[in-house]
Amino acid sequence: MELRHGAPADLTGRSEREIRAYAFLDGLGVDYDRVDHPDAPADTMEGCAADEKILDAPICKNLFLCNRQKTEFFLLLMPGDKPFKTKELSRQLGTSRLSFADGEAMERLLDLHPGSVSVLGLMNDRERRVKLAVDRDVLAEERFGCHPCENTSSIRFSVKDLTEKVLPALGVLPAVVTLTGEE
Repeated sequence: MELRHGAPADLTGRSEREIRAYAFLDGLGVDYDRVDHPDAPADTMEGCAADEKILDAPICKNLFLCNRQKTEFFLLLMPGDKPFKTKELSRQLGTSRLSFADGEAMERLLDLHPGSVSVLGLMNDRERRVKLAVDRDVLAEERFGCHPCENTSSIRFSVKDLTEKVLPALGVLPAVVTLTGEE
């Protein structure tokens, strides 16, 4: 695996969702680097550890959540090494008990499959049903790492581009939360 700048020159074999992610970033003028790992998808935080080293950027834990009634959906971006406690986040978002949303809802709302969840999936949420929550520690970093809507590649770009280009283009105003990993 090696660090490459921007989208692949040859998009053969790439999924439509990944190609859309690169086109979205390119259209916004976001400067990004990527690492490809097509033979070993990084679908867990442990699987992303090697990518973090190559990218020299923390890859966020991306959790797709819903309330008990499955009427509210949330995408949470948080540091990969921080423990997640649903009660703590539920309290800060003012919603009923949160749990992990199922793969069907993920496909339907974000056009993503489990293990490839990314903030870039919000570009597929045309009805704006998914709310974004971001742990403030993610925003304190210089760079941000995520998947380009597929877990066979990882990318990095600046947090400044995330907050000043990507999120505004998505029409998303995130809820900034402070997670400690405690109840």
